[in-house]
Amino acid sequence: MLALQRKQHLLDILRRDGRIVAKDIARDLGVSEDTIRRDLRELANEGSLQRVHGGALPASLAVQNLHARQSISSLEKSAIGRAAAAMIQPGQVVFIDGGTTAVQLVRNIDKHLRATIVTHSPIIAAELIDHEVDVQIIGGRLFKHSMVSVGAAAVDAIRRVRADTYFMGVTGIHAEIGLSTGDAEEAMIKRTIAEASAEVAVLASSEKLGAASPFIVGPASLMTTMIVSRNAPPDVMRTLLALGIDVVTADLASAERNPVEAVD
Repeated sequence: MLALQRKQHLLDILRRDGRIVAKDIARDLGVSEDTIRRDLRELANEGSLQRVHGGALPASLAVQNLHARQSISSLEKSAIGRAAAAMIQPGQVVFIDGGTTAVQLVRNIDKHLRATIVTHSPIIAAELIDHEVDVQIIGGRLFKHSMVSVGAAAVDAIRRVRADTYFMGVTGIHAEIGLSTGDAEEAMIKRTIAEASAEVAVLASSEKLGAASPFIVGPASLMTTMIVSRNAPPDVMRTLLALGIDVVTADLASAERNPVEAVD
């Protein structure tokens, strides 16, 4: 089998099974594991998959920049944002991450809700200008890819907050690999916010489920709650539910009836 045919075979298996186990493929094709690992390296360099120990997982589409992510799972994100907003109670202190799903969350918050929203995203803060919530902004160095603050100043400020719930955005959610994202500093910021929060609710559109990105935020068990749509892949959901994570299923029909505009 030629290298090009092998790579296509690997991608077909990844689409079918949701993962690649290098030693099994090498045995089935009658080639060395080194050959398969080389193929996986080349496919990873092309952005076609994410290498993990022993094989590979689907690469998350959500590692693209904020503008590019607007069109990915937009209806799901609207539904998930609406469901997440409904979880916020009066008087709570809530930390909201950056990202396109988080924008949908804040656009669905009741404008008369009395609560405190903490965020390290200037976009999220700007969305709340006409709301009655108290908005506290975490400063630091602006990570332009995701439009969030990172760095030592952000970490220091986050550690001074005790939030009831952190609505986290990630780019990969996998039962074994855990929660992941595409940047090391951003992963560290997310870990810090999670440590400062009583509960962690992950905004989980379908393209993130079963996928992986290069930098680990923490194990999947870091989640208290996962907010998904009815389009969530059943096989991936089974592995996550086995960890005892609470799941909120968003109503896609509601999102279709009440669309929210995408972030600019």
